[in-house]
Amino acid sequence: MIGDLLPGSVVSVETFGPDDDAEAALYPQEAALVARSVTKRRREFATVRVCARRAMDKLGVPPQPVLPGERGAPGWPPGLVGSMTHCEGYAAAALARAGDLASLGIDAEPHGALPEGVLESIALPAERIRLARLTAAHPGPHWDRLLFSAKESVYKAWFPLTRKWLDFSEADIELIPDAGVDTRGTLRAELLVPGPVVAGRRLRFFEGRWSVRQGLATTTVTVPSD
Repeated sequence: MIGDLLPGSVVSVETFGPDDDAEAALYPQEAALVARSVTKRRREFATVRVCARRAMDKLGVPPQPVLPGERGAPGWPPGLVGSMTHCEGYAAAALARAGDLASLGIDAEPHGALPEGVLESIALPAERIRLARLTAAHPGPHWDRLLFSAKESVYKAWFPLTRKWLDFSEADIELIPDAGVDTRGTLRAELLVPGPVVAGRRLRFFEGRWSVRQGLATTTVTVPSD
């Protein structure tokens, strides 16, 4: 599902539902990080790493531990860029060679309205205006949830390039439905702080895709390497 939102240079692996055998596949370094966590947390942690190692295999890279680094960002083998996501009943990982992409971010959320008060804390005034217009024109999707997911994907693509925090208010995101449908489309994020420098130029925008499908709101962002 998430692979439909990514370019051909990216490999992705996803699974629906927790993998009950995933914990046994954890490397010792990984298992130690969640040894005291509740069962649900351990299974999600393990399942998404099984997805990541299957994606490594697709790229011909030997399976390796995926350990969280600064601000929890996953540490990938040299020469790879990637992203992971998991929510209730779903996990996915996406990887690409660094020569093909500079960075990428993926996110999946349950397709439902955000809890009361959350939208006001994550959305800029201009974003809230656009969401209201989208809701009037396309009442099916939960646009607030899609915006939240898009902010997560933008951050996941941003952090490996900058090693800096990006606040919700520092990216202005526009969600654009594809012509004739309201379940998929593109996203464009204007960076309101100095963007990363990639291939000698400073980026002002990130771009990606979104979809609503099988009870999930999913978003992706890819940053070209040239």
